[in-house]
Amino acid sequence: MIDPKIVADISSHTPMMQQFLKVKMEHPHSLLFYRMGDFYELFFDDAKKAAKLLGITLTHRGKTNGEPIPMAGVPFHAAEGYLARLVKAGETVVICEQIGEVTGKGPVERGVVRILTPGTLTDDALLTSHQSSNLISLCFKQNEIGIALLDLSAGIFKVQQQIFKPELLPLELARLMPSEILIDEDLVDPNIIEQIKKQIECPITKRPNVDFNLNNAEKTLCDQFAVSTLSGFGIDHLALAKAAAASLIHYAKETQKTALPHIRSIKLEQSTDFIALDPVTRRNLEIIDPLFEHGTSLFSLINDCKTAMGSRLLNRTLMQPLRDTVILDNRLDAIDALLKGYHEAPVRDVLKEIGDIERVLSRVALGSARPRDLVQLRQACAQIPYLRDAIESVVSKQAVKLIDQLNEELGDFNGLHQHLMAAIVENPPVLLRDGNVIAEGFDEELDELRKIRDHAGQFLIDLEVKERENTGINTLKIGYNRVSGYYIELTRAQAEQAPDHYIRRQTLKNAERYITPELKAFEDKVLSSESRALAREKALFEQLLENLREDIANLQMMSSAIAQIDLLANFAHQARLQNWARPEYSLEIGVKIIAGRHPVVESLSKTPYTPNDTLLDFNHRMAIITGPNMGGKSTFMRQTALISLLAYCGSFVPAKTAILGPIDRIFTRIGSADDLSSGKSTFMVEMTETSQILHHATNQSLVLMDEVGRGTSTYDGLSLAWACVLDLTKRIKCLCLFATHYFELTELASETAIDNYHVTAKELNGNLILLHKVQHGPASQSHGLQVAKLAGIPASVIKDAQKRLKILEKQQQEQLNHSVQNDLFAQVDHEQIIEQVIEVEKSSPALDALTLLDVDDLSPREALEKLYELKNLLNAE
Repeated sequence: MIDPKIVADISSHTPMMQQFLKVKMEHPHSLLFYRMGDFYELFFDDAKKAAKLLGITLTHRGKTNGEPIPMAGVPFHAAEGYLARLVKAGETVVICEQIGEVTGKGPVERGVVRILTPGTLTDDALLTSHQSSNLISLCFKQNEIGIALLDLSAGIFKVQQQIFKPELLPLELARLMPSEILIDEDLVDPNIIEQIKKQIECPITKRPNVDFNLNNAEKTLCDQFAVSTLSGFGIDHLALAKAAAASLIHYAKETQKTALPHIRSIKLEQSTDFIALDPVTRRNLEIIDPLFEHGTSLFSLINDCKTAMGSRLLNRTLMQPLRDTVILDNRLDAIDALLKGYHEAPVRDVLKEIGDIERVLSRVALGSARPRDLVQLRQACAQIPYLRDAIESVVSKQAVKLIDQLNEELGDFNGLHQHLMAAIVENPPVLLRDGNVIAEGFDEELDELRKIRDHAGQFLIDLEVKERENTGINTLKIGYNRVSGYYIELTRAQAEQAPDHYIRRQTLKNAERYITPELKAFEDKVLSSESRALAREKALFEQLLENLREDIANLQMMSSAIAQIDLLANFAHQARLQNWARPEYSLEIGVKIIAGRHPVVESLSKTPYTPNDTLLDFNHRMAIITGPNMGGKSTFMRQTALISLLAYCGSFVPAKTAILGPIDRIFTRIGSADDLSSGKSTFMVEMTETSQILHHATNQSLVLMDEVGRGTSTYDGLSLAWACVLDLTKRIKCLCLFATHYFELTELASETAIDNYHVTAKELNGNLILLHKVQHGPASQSHGLQVAKLAGIPASVIKDAQKRLKILEKQQQEQLNHSVQNDLFAQVDHEQIIEQVIEVEKSSPALDALTLLDVDDLSPREALEKLYELKNLLNAE
């Protein structure tokens, strides 16, 4: 914001600052990058904020109301890095360029050419190569919501409309991975915004109600797609979806300051098309980002795609596993074909030569493409025949529907390749502004202008020789500078010998500079040729972009096909590299995995990984898993979820066999920590996550729950865990892996559909050996002290814990004995009671003394003495 006092009287400022203030008042909440020569300058509060965020120098320029005007700036040629940092910090940046010619009368005309926001980025320098920049719009009305997604950098445009359930909105937004969210400033409940902010970390931008106008939405979209009706897109009846989509078009045009020719269609989808993964599940399974800074996520493990488009498609695929098994089987057929005869290798060799043409095409469409973008496109076109050859070798002996389709979609761009070869030099400069981009021989007019420019040096040499001969002055020089232009220079002493047709141009301390009609005519011709050559190059480059826009649909189809081929080849590569198997899909609810492995843990393990089976179906819906910490319970549960996830992405999986029934959601309740920002304790976080599962899981959900109830007292926690198990099994009837240290829960195995499993471990010479094998039946003990010993707990602490454990176990046994006494009194006559009580209460002083004895602390002599004492106690019993 600008201080109102500063803009109260704009006329009091310099013409340049008046121009700045007029633009700034139109964008009060954005940082204004104001082009001045070779710098972008910021003024007033913008300068202060930018200096702080970017770590650049804050200086001053001129004064207003008697106070210096704060100023900061960044070089034009290095602006992208600074812009990326500002956008990442959540700032919106307005780019104001010089759009007029220098006239010498007043400041150069300037105008806003682009507005950078987190959701409208297209430049590589402002984006990560493997993540999309998704702009989302939400349109609410009564109990319905329309959701639209636009990825400007890839030309992706999607919509959906559904019944509005506030608790499910963050789940759907997490799937869509927004970079920025647009909402109608007049219609949104503040509580909804707060709920979104708590779970989705991205800016929320309020837009005027007119952008969401239901009556105008269809016209906006029809104009964008150049159609008379939207019936072909299947969204005719979805008013809110159309309104949300139209708001994205308005916003994109406003920020890009241009048309959007690459947004040519819109796709209708529903959240039910995908397996739902809430933010907690995505985090716990480490799908895209690891839990810890130096960890490894599933994405980073298997992302060996050769193109940036393929990496982004892999990212989206992992975040949006499909439920349509027909599509998935087509993918698996393609992977099968690629694996036969190592066919994926030559395909991947070609793919690595292809740049990020998906984003290149977006910049072409928006008019922001640079010379090297067209080089990338040219190289991609050159690789298409080789990619076709590699693919055709895959399908030469068998029909593979998806590969045939993608091969067809690659198209034929040999003509475009030849055109770009003729048009663009082999290694053009980064920017067009200095020319030398268009190749020689492409345009006769440009070649002629360059000839004049390039032969200026020889003309001046010849003219200098000629003038020396004519004047007899051997030291005469001909030179050039940007201020004076071309000139003939004589010393002061020689100036008297200057011919009459020499016209004085400049007087220096020791020399005089002249111009002649011949030299002036040459100057006009050369300088004109330079500016005309540059103008001609710019016109030719713009014409190239315009020609490419006419074929943008086919080019986008080619780009999409390359991305899908890269994804499939990468899946095939991972299957071969890591010995993964093809999964199968069943109509019956259940998960059957034989010899499953956790892909990330296996890749990082220095010892052979122990595979395990997962068997869940309608009659065996719940597996209660017990065993020691570090034994592998959590790894086993996560590997089940990741294998299911990969299968529903259309990938081979880390298992010998995997047969999966329908899955609508995957839930995880694994681990906890305080949520200090929300004022939630560990137990509150645990219960909140558990509540989400109990409210939203269905009989087709896969649920992983680890240590429910451990954050409170033993009896409270045990009761909660017990009740959760019964609710998940009897009411919800979902498929569930339930890990616990409450051994009492193993008694529930007598209930229908509940089975006990345990991770195996054994003690050897007082040390715990974790076998990581999951077997049927409950664990015999938790081995907590042994695990603590493995973790490095001091030996003295372990000894004290062992002593206390024995005391507690004895007290528990005494309580049990007391309970048995009460039962006996209730069931037998008096004489029998006396006999039973004597038997139950009988204890062994020798055994008690031995239990409390710490052998490691005894000297040999003390040990012998204790042995005699124990012998005497035993004889006395």
